[in-house]
Amino acid sequence: MIRNSAPSLSARGRLRRDEQGYVLVALLALMTVMALTITVAAPRVQQQAQRELEKEAIARGEEVAEAIAAYHRGRGVPPTSMEQLLEGIPFGTKKVQILRPAAAKDPLSESGEWRLVRPRSPEMSAFQQAVMLYGGGVIPQPREPWMGTYYVQIVGLTDTGVRNDAPGGEDESDVGRGPFIGVASRSRRDSVLTYYGIERHDKWIFTPLFR
Repeated sequence: MIRNSAPSLSARGRLRRDEQGYVLVALLALMTVMALTITVAAPRVQQQAQRELEKEAIARGEEVAEAIAAYHRGRGVPPTSMEQLLEGIPFGTKKVQILRPAAAKDPLSESGEWRLVRPRSPEMSAFQQAVMLYGGGVIPQPREPWMGTYYVQIVGLTDTGVRNDAPGGEDESDVGRGPFIGVASRSRRDSVLTYYGIERHDKWIFTPLFR
């Protein structure tokens, strides 16, 4: 008598259930590993994205600083609005563009609007002091004579009285009108990069005076 060696229907059902169970466990293990990998990688990806934005902000801010210098050379006074920089300066019967529209936007702030920094303001005094600390206590010599007239006279490195509020959020103060000699981001977040040793976006001032 020959016996049938094939598994019974109930045995085959148990085998399929066991195989499905092993596959489910393997999938759960894989998903756990992937979730851990994403959790570990996410801060690095976010930090790299912020780093790239900060590089772009510095590049655009320095373009604005050069445009301020060009405007002063052409007009003899600082600009009073970003629109004046975008309009350019007279050259014969035409106007020469001194600032790209893209550079007039701050990539770090939600509004995209630069904060205008006035000559000899507390913010400018604090930035000048940071530049001096970064340079070993020596302020850079002006590249052009007119720049020296906007330097803040600092005797020793002391507190300038600029606000030292907690980081985070956006500066929503009114832009206003009037002469400005630099721009700063409205983002009050801590930075990944440093600019003259400064580690917060709204404390970076892009000005032709100290470059």
